[in-house]
Amino acid sequence: MTEPALRAVGVSAGYHGVAAVTGLDLEVRAGEVVALLGANGAGKTTTLRALAGQIKLLDGTVRFDGAVQSGPLFQRVRGGLGLLTESRCVFMGLTCRDNLRLGRGSVDEALGYFPELAPRLDVRAGLVSGGEQQMLALARILAARPRILLADELSLGLAPLIVQRLLAALAEAASQGAAVLIVEQQARLALRTADRAYILRRGRLALAGTSAELRAQEATVTTLYL
Repeated sequence: MTEPALRAVGVSAGYHGVAAVTGLDLEVRAGEVVALLGANGAGKTTTLRALAGQIKLLDGTVRFDGAVQSGPLFQRVRGGLGLLTESRCVFMGLTCRDNLRLGRGSVDEALGYFPELAPRLDVRAGLVSGGEQQMLALARILAARPRILLADELSLGLAPLIVQRLLAALAEAASQGAAVLIVEQQARLALRTADRAYILRRGRLALAGTSAELRAQEATVTTLYL
């Protein structure tokens, strides 16, 4: 069997030498969407930051296609990583077109994922809606055709229809071969899109399985959020 596109083995990570996540094992294969779930403070964002190289590991290893990753974020991006943080990563004073030009893909590629941005290309990003800003940030990443894509709290503060559009774009990227890991507070929403999921509790892996398996354990999943 081929190596997963993304694998974490025994990962511990945190801040100022104190672990917020301990002994985490997870993997994401090319062509699948995997959700990382858990209550506030469970360690989801810390995990994503560790996988992306934004913070150093306290223990364990992160591998992309079997190769150990020890460099910072910019090196991992050059190697095929895409990262969408919970803050909308757009330059408010630039037009939507110029925001897309700053990415590693073309404007046309970006519009292929979100054609509804076409009429907004010459509008400053600070003047479009929050949903359009999130589309813009995700379109810029997807246009670069990342091999691995990490998305943190995609749905935060957005209308359900916008969230469905964003998740559909991630599913499309996975269908084209990307390995997609999403952090999401809304478990039911994530499990409708993801193939598999991991659930953290207090920095440790508490449950894992296919989305169908976890939907069938709704009471257990709910308890892990309490």
